Amino acid sequence: MSATTVAKPKFKGQRYRLDKPELLAPAGNLEKLKFAVHYGADAVYIGGRQYGLRSNADNFSFEEMREGVEFARKYGAKVFVATNIYAHNEDIEGLEQYLRNLSDVGIAAIIAADPVIIETAQRVAPDLEVHISTQQSTMNWQAVQFWKDEGAPRVVLAREASLEDIAEIKRHVDIEIEAFIHGAMCSSYSGRCVLSNHFTDRDSNRGGCCQSCRWKYDLFEDDRPGAADGSSGPDRYRIGVTQLPLFEPEDNRFTMGSKDLCMIEHIPDLIEAGIDSFKIEGRMKSIHYVATVVNVYRQAIDSYMADPARYRLKPEWIDEINKAANRPLNSGFFYDTPGHEDHIYEPESKAAPYDFAGLVQQYDAETGIAVIEQRNHFKPGQEIEFFGPNGTFFKQTVEAIWDEDGNPLDAARHPLQRVRIKVNQPVRPFDMMRKKI
Repeated sequence: MSATTVAKPKFKGQRYRLDKPELLAPAGNLEKLKFAVHYGADAVYIGGRQYGLRSNADNFSFEEMREGVEFARKYGAKVFVATNIYAHNEDIEGLEQYLRNLSDVGIAAIIAADPVIIETAQRVAPDLEVHISTQQSTMNWQAVQFWKDEGAPRVVLAREASLEDIAEIKRHVDIEIEAFIHGAMCSSYSGRCVLSNHFTDRDSNRGGCCQSCRWKYDLFEDDRPGAADGSSGPDRYRIGVTQLPLFEPEDNRFTMGSKDLCMIEHIPDLIEAGIDSFKIEGRMKSIHYVATVVNVYRQAIDSYMADPARYRLKPEWIDEINKAANRPLNSGFFYDTPGHEDHIYEPESKAAPYDFAGLVQQYDAETGIAVIEQRNHFKPGQEIEFFGPNGTFFKQTVEAIWDEDGNPLDAARHPLQRVRIKVNQPVRPFDMMRKKI
């Protein structure tokens, strides 16, 4: 190829800029997929039984994938599969058939980082889009151009990319850009950490991360000559060296864990920078987390797109996000490089003092009685909240609880127990009920 020849993209797909940002939600199992879609996700990403970085999630069989795809299509949504491990030699056997199976069940795209997985998918499953994973740590427009020339229609940028970086990329390359806008942040470049490997022999880059950055640590110093001035050598780690604690007994142990990302307050900036897909992290998170977070971002995106000039941030959106938060929140790398204040050093208090208490199964408009599937213990006298994807939100006190035969109960105490309660406003199936802890 001559120096003046421009490589033609291999991808011959539909679009390089979405007219409206895609809301992309995590789904650790089939039930979470259905909730994510029902609460407003345009697409969901899941993991199969191989090649993904969340080996502790429930993950999907091919039969479950097919069911998930069929459900998503009813709502006009897509399903992506994470195949984002860095493959070792022993991982390659069976890869071609696995990718063909993904295509056969209707998966729209894989999210991949390893070149062998990318190339194999393009060769054996050409109808399967390949989205370049954040594990590639792509940060600049020339790298994005490289992936476009290699046939990728979308790049998931590194979490370390700023809004300025993203805008610059979009000015140079006509390709879809996906970025994480909510959820946990890695203390290392995504996919580049090996603490888990060293501490527990669990490979973080093949789905086994033990999240050792979130463990609690104490600091010590070797009490011997030379230890404090950086000396090294065979004696440095000899057994029996006295360790002096670098903390007081009343001090808290620290972690290396970062605060979680939350960009609900900055929707206009995300859209105007040109981000095509807003990605929520959390395939290991609960149904309550997925439904709450997706519901809020759905409302915010729709509100902005309906009338950008009159868009305003609603305080209730922030309140809702905080009900699903597991850790303190910040804006990650979007505006500035995080400093020490963006990490968690103190013991974590529960940021979300709410539990998922029940799921609406049925509602009788004449009697105002709802059938609730219990998900956490609740009882008469407790204040509860209902919320749902169609604007449902209200608070009330549980006045009484009956079983399905009409017998009064002193509590809904059994998992998945179906009970009846009177509700103050109409509710719909898939609406959720939460309680304050």
